[in-house]
Amino acid sequence: MKISLDWLRTLIPTDKPAAEIGQLLTGSGLEVEGIEELESVPGGLRGVVLGTVLTCQKHPDADKLSLTTVDVGDGQSRQIVCGAPNVAAGQRVVVALEGATLHPTEGEPFKIKKSKIRGAASEGMICAEDEIGLGTSHAGIMVLDTDLPNGTPAAEYFGLGSDSVFEIGLTPNRADAASHYGVARELRALLHQPCHLPDISGFHAPAEAAENIHVTIEDPEANPRYAGLLLTGVRVGPSPEWLQRRLRSIGLSPINNVVDVTNFVLHELGQPLHAFDADQIRGGQVRVKRAAAGEKFTTLDGTERTLQTGDLVIADATGTPMALAGIFGGQVSGVTPGTTRVFLESAYFQPAAVRRSSQTHQLKTDASFRFERGTDPHMVPVALKRAALLLQEVAGATVAAPIVDEYPVHIAHTPVRLRLTRVEKLVGQYIAPERIRQILTDIDILIAEERGDKSGVRSETNEVNDISHFSPLTSHLSQEWILSVPPHKVDVTREADVIEEILRIYGYNHVALRPHNSASFLARFPNPDPEVVRQNTARLLSGQGYSEIITNSLTNSAYFETEGQRDQTLVRILNYNSAELNVMRPALLPSGLEVVRHNVNRRQRDLKLYEFGKTYHQQPDGQFQEKNVLALYLTGNATAETWQHKTEKTTFHQLAGAVQQVLASLGFPQPTSQPVQHPYLAGGLTLLAQNQPVAHVGAVAGPMLKRLDVSQPVWYAELDWDWLMRKYRNTLVARELPKFPEVRRDLSLVVDKTVTFDQLQLIARRTEKKLLQHINVFDVYEGENLGAGKKSYSVSFLLQDPTQTLTDQAIDAVMQRLIQQFEQQAGALIRK
Repeated sequence: MKISLDWLRTLIPTDKPAAEIGQLLTGSGLEVEGIEELESVPGGLRGVVLGTVLTCQKHPDADKLSLTTVDVGDGQSRQIVCGAPNVAAGQRVVVALEGATLHPTEGEPFKIKKSKIRGAASEGMICAEDEIGLGTSHAGIMVLDTDLPNGTPAAEYFGLGSDSVFEIGLTPNRADAASHYGVARELRALLHQPCHLPDISGFHAPAEAAENIHVTIEDPEANPRYAGLLLTGVRVGPSPEWLQRRLRSIGLSPINNVVDVTNFVLHELGQPLHAFDADQIRGGQVRVKRAAAGEKFTTLDGTERTLQTGDLVIADATGTPMALAGIFGGQVSGVTPGTTRVFLESAYFQPAAVRRSSQTHQLKTDASFRFERGTDPHMVPVALKRAALLLQEVAGATVAAPIVDEYPVHIAHTPVRLRLTRVEKLVGQYIAPERIRQILTDIDILIAEERGDKSGVRSETNEVNDISHFSPLTSHLSQEWILSVPPHKVDVTREADVIEEILRIYGYNHVALRPHNSASFLARFPNPDPEVVRQNTARLLSGQGYSEIITNSLTNSAYFETEGQRDQTLVRILNYNSAELNVMRPALLPSGLEVVRHNVNRRQRDLKLYEFGKTYHQQPDGQFQEKNVLALYLTGNATAETWQHKTEKTTFHQLAGAVQQVLASLGFPQPTSQPVQHPYLAGGLTLLAQNQPVAHVGAVAGPMLKRLDVSQPVWYAELDWDWLMRKYRNTLVARELPKFPEVRRDLSLVVDKTVTFDQLQLIARRTEKKLLQHINVFDVYEGENLGAGKKSYSVSFLLQDPTQTLTDQAIDAVMQRLIQQFEQQAGALIRK
C-alpha cells in the first residue's frame, strides 16, 4: 500500500521528516518497507537560484556570446558567459550554480562546472526553460517578473515540491489503516496531535426531488448499508493536474474526472465508491441481491463472467446485474465520455460475501481488498459527500436529489471489558491509567463505564519508563473499564486485542527489562542443540550456492485436490482475510514452487533454494500432526555461461549430491536408496538411513508444475527433519593424515538394467570393510553390443592401509573377492 506524505499532511499537519514518520509507523505495526522520493522536476532544481544580471556586454572573441555579471544573493557577483540572444542587464533570471546537476527536457543530465568559454571564465549558467526541465522552449533565457530576493531557490519560485511515498506492508488485521486517513489516525495517536477528516460542510442536497434512484436491499445480512446519490450536469473529461498528481504519487493512472474522484476518495478515506451511468439504470431502481446461477455478466474489462448463486450483485429494476458488489462494475452501466447523469454508490458489504465472489472469479481490486478485510460503515455517507463535492469542483456536477441511505442492519460499537491489572500482566509493565485513557481516546475507543475501586491506582508522578518503579504483577489495581470499540477497528473484539492496541501506541521499545529476571523452572539444554544443527545445515547449503526462503504456512487446497475429490487429511481453516489460503500446508512443495514461479516470471531462471518449514496433517482420529521438513529446489542452469564453457542444465545428481552432503553432516554418510514413492515426484530416489525413508529426491511431476504455472522443470528434495534430529549423530572426528599411499583399481561391470549402483556399493562395502576407502562410478554405458536389458558400470575403488604400504598381492586378493561377490550377488560380467 502506498501512502503519500504530502497527501497525509492535508489530514494531519506535521513537519516531521519522512524517515522519522516511517520509524513511528513501523514501530506501531504498520511496517514501512521503503520510502520513495518523488520530485515534480527531476533533480528538484537543487543548486538553481534566482539572480539579477548586473552587466552585459559582447564577448570579445565570439559574436553570439555575451559576458555577464550576475548577483545570486551571496554578496559577490559571478561572471557567466551566456549564448542567449535576449540576455540584458537588469533582468531577473534563473541561474544554475557551479556543482548543480541539470535535467533538461531532452537529452542526458549534465553538471555545471567552472569553465572557460572562448578564453573567458564562466562560473555558472543562465537557464532557458528546457535546460532545467520546465518546458520545451529554447528561444532564450527565462526572464522573471518577481520581487523575491536573489539567491531564492528556483524550486520555491516555481512552486515545485517533492513528495515522499511510503510503501507499507499492510497486514490483514489492519483494515483500519488501509487509507491516508487511516494512517493519519495512527499518527494522531503516535504524535498525540489532532487529525481531521476533509471538510464536507459545504455539501447540500435538496430536501426532495421529482426524480431519484430508489434502492432495495434484498440481502441485508450481506449488505447492511447502501447509500447513493444522484448527480446531474456531469461533464466527463480529464482530471485537473492536482488530482492526477495525487493519484500518480501512489502509482495509479488517471482515467477521467469521475473515476479519478472515486479512486481518490477510496485511497483518502478507505471507503470504496462506484459511479453508475444513471441513464443505464433501468426502472430508476437499484436492487442489491444474490445472482442466479449461470447468469452472464460482462465486467468493465470486457470479460464475460458466469455468476454463481452466492454472488452478491447490484442490479437494476429488471434484475439485470450492473456490478459485482464490492468488486467490479459492469460494462453497460459504466461511466463513458457521454455520461451526464451519475448515480454514486457508497456501501458496506459483509467481508465474507465479497471474499467468496472475489475468489470464485479471481478478481482482486482495490475495492475488494478493503471490503474483504472490513470497512467502516460510518464512513459510507462521509465518503459520498466528499466525492460529491469533488465532482462539483472537477466535473461541474449538481446534486439533484437527497442521499438515499438504506441501513436495515445497524452495526454497533463492540463492548469490551478492560481490566487494568490485566494490562500490566500482559504488557509486563505498569502503565499509568491516564496514559491508557489517552491512548484509547487517540485511537477512537471510548470508555463507556468505569467500575471498581480507584484507591489502588498508583501515583501519576512516577515515571512509567523507570524500571525502579516495577512492582509485582499482582498489584492492588482493581479498576475495570467497559469500552466501546468502533466498527472500523475490525480486529479489536477482546480484552487482549485492546491491550495489544495500547501496547502498539505506548511503544514496544518503552517496555523495559526488569532488574531481576527469573524463571520458575530450569531450562533444558539438549545436546545437540537443534537450532545449532539447523544453522550449520543452512550454512552448508548456503556455501553450495543455495538461498534460503521462508514461505507462508497457509496455502490453497486446490493445489492438493482434484475437482470433486476432498482430501480428508488437510487441515482446513476459515480465513476471512484471504479465501484462497484455506488450508495449513501438507507439503512445502507448492509454496516453494510459487517462489520459483515468481522468480522465473521475472527472468531469474537459475535457482537453488532451500527452506526449513512445518507441514500439517489431520489424522483419521481427528488429531493434528505437525512435521518439520527440509526442502530443496533446483532448476534452470547449473552455472552461468562464460567464454570458457557453455551452460548446462541442472541434473538430478547435483541435487542428490547436496542431499547426501546434508545427510553426511548429520551422521548418515552412506544412505541406501530405492525408487521414489512420492505423490508429487515423477521419478527419482528415496534415500534410507537405518532402513527408514529420510529423503525423497526427484523431478516435480508435470501436473503439479502445471497447477502452479511453473514453466520449466524443477528438481525437488524433501528431508524428514524431525527423524534426522532424533537420530542425529555427531560423527565429526579428527585423525592423523595417512602416511601410506592409496591405490586405485577400476572395474567395468555388465549387469542387468535393474541393478543400481547402490546395490553394487553395498556389496563392495560388505565384502571389504578394512581397506576399501571409497567407491565411485565414473561412467555408465548402454548399447546394443551389451545385449538386451544390460548396462555397464565403470567403477573405481580406492584402497588404503593406514599401517603399511599395500602390496600387489594384497590388492589383487581384495579385487578378486570383489569380483567374485559381484558375479554371485549381482550377476555381473567383468569386462576385460
